[in-house]
Amino acid sequence: MFKTIKRIIKWSGNRKKRLYIGFVYSFFNAIFIALPIMAAAHGLNLILEDKKGNSVLGIDVVFYMLGFMIFCVLGRFVFAYLRATAQESIGVEVTAEKRIQIGNTLKRVSLGFFNNQNTGQITSAVTTDLAFVEMYGMKMIDTVVNAYISAFAMVLCLAFYNGWIALISVIGILCSAFFLKLLGKKSNENAPIHQKAQDNMIAATIEYLRGMPVVKAFKQDGISKEGIRRAYKEGKDINIKIEKNYVPYNCLHHFSLKIAAIGIVIVSSILTTKGIMDIPMMIMMTIFSFVIFGHIEKVNDSVHVLEIIDATLDKLDTIEEANVIHKHSEDIALDQYDIVFKEVTFAYEKNNVLNNVSFTIPQNTTAAIIGPSGSGKSTICNLIARFYDVNKGSILIGDIDVQDMTYESLLRNISMVFQKVYLFNDTILNNIQFGKPEATFEEIVEVAKKACCHNFIMNLPQGYDTVIGDAGSTLSGGEKQRISIARAMLKNAPIIILDEATASIDPENEDAIQRAISELVQGKTIIIITHRMATIQNADQIIVMNNGQIEQKGTHKDLINQEGIYRRFLKIREKAEGWRI
Repeated sequence: MFKTIKRIIKWSGNRKKRLYIGFVYSFFNAIFIALPIMAAAHGLNLILEDKKGNSVLGIDVVFYMLGFMIFCVLGRFVFAYLRATAQESIGVEVTAEKRIQIGNTLKRVSLGFFNNQNTGQITSAVTTDLAFVEMYGMKMIDTVVNAYISAFAMVLCLAFYNGWIALISVIGILCSAFFLKLLGKKSNENAPIHQKAQDNMIAATIEYLRGMPVVKAFKQDGISKEGIRRAYKEGKDINIKIEKNYVPYNCLHHFSLKIAAIGIVIVSSILTTKGIMDIPMMIMMTIFSFVIFGHIEKVNDSVHVLEIIDATLDKLDTIEEANVIHKHSEDIALDQYDIVFKEVTFAYEKNNVLNNVSFTIPQNTTAAIIGPSGSGKSTICNLIARFYDVNKGSILIGDIDVQDMTYESLLRNISMVFQKVYLFNDTILNNIQFGKPEATFEEIVEVAKKACCHNFIMNLPQGYDTVIGDAGSTLSGGEKQRISIARAMLKNAPIIILDEATASIDPENEDAIQRAISELVQGKTIIIITHRMATIQNADQIIVMNNGQIEQKGTHKDLINQEGIYRRFLKIREKAEGWRI
């Protein structure tokens, strides 16, 4: 339990000082809770002395007592307020920074990291898990640390009057701590199980929502629902089982504190009957027995929460400590844009995709990469953009190894248009402007016209300010493709990578888009993956991939006269393009 508290304090970073100051405020807050009890005992003693005729209780004493009580209430309020202002906002501030930090980490890891991680785990880590730590992290500091600080302050007050009663309080607190430790061990066993169930529920929900079109198309909503029902049922059953496991330790924790409270009352009564302690003092001790353990009694509810926080911090650490792929890279400005592959070998996990691949794409030339599905075409593009790092060999751009460059300095030289376009749940204007954040509206309209976007954009309800939904769901495939081309045109990078960039374009706009792409690639270094004959034939060189190796390389004129994959590919394309129903 306290190990996790220590971890939360460390997690707060440079805000630790505020936490420690909050602990001091909590101590004084507890003192101001105890002072009215002691003042009440003193006042009762004065009343009894007045009744006995040993002293006279004047009106001035009553006003002094009233003033002191008001002072205690104000002091308690002030220190509670100071503690809250010092500590409460730390969780919100730290998690805001952590979200940005995790975002920056995820931006710099290899795409293989996402393939190896459960989608639900990553999603829950940056959403529900961080929100959980944000909500409960500082609350646990208050509940646990400040509870023990409060009890410590009150034990000091008791010790001032009677050491035996203070000892009984300490024994009760220690016994309670022992049972809480056992509860913590059990919770430590359960926390990963609870976390896994939570991740499974999130993953099942995401899969269910993403697969909705397929579910509806095949009328399998019953089968699809079964997975999400099972995940929710497992989550419910695990939570019930966990709660049942905690019952014995919770009861023993409370039992220790209640026995200690009863012990304080019994010992105070015995001391009073023996004349060692007077009645006002006994009443004071009795009142203390009701309040001294009040905060510690709530700690048991925090043990499980702390273990979940501990498991959550483990998961966040895994993400934050993920291997970024430019840990030792530098910001380098390129002045040449020829691309060289030197004996490059790459594998997704253990499956080799590229084997000893070498080629050169001179600056301001076009290279078309073709080959069967799974031959490594898209992998070459991903490696150039350094979405992954090579296993062996090297990739050079302008004589600079891409591994020596930061993402930012590399990717500002590359524009990419993918076959599978992703657009943000934002306005069309912002989606195009993503290619060049400082671009003016006039520049955006200009590239939209060149990419044949402008007309259909102006027909939308809010024009360029139309929000296009999650992943551009309100647009057709061809419309999304054209917006992505406009985005790449706006960036105007010296290296262009087109991965089946015209695959979703309708015939009506194909000619215009081809002209737009021709303008986009003018005077640039181009890598293009395509099956369109016109594009392939006009390339400066054609690289034919097969089984992760270069099978053929040359111009269209060279390769058409050679027996091999390229010639067979052309015959298949001609046959496919001439196909009729």
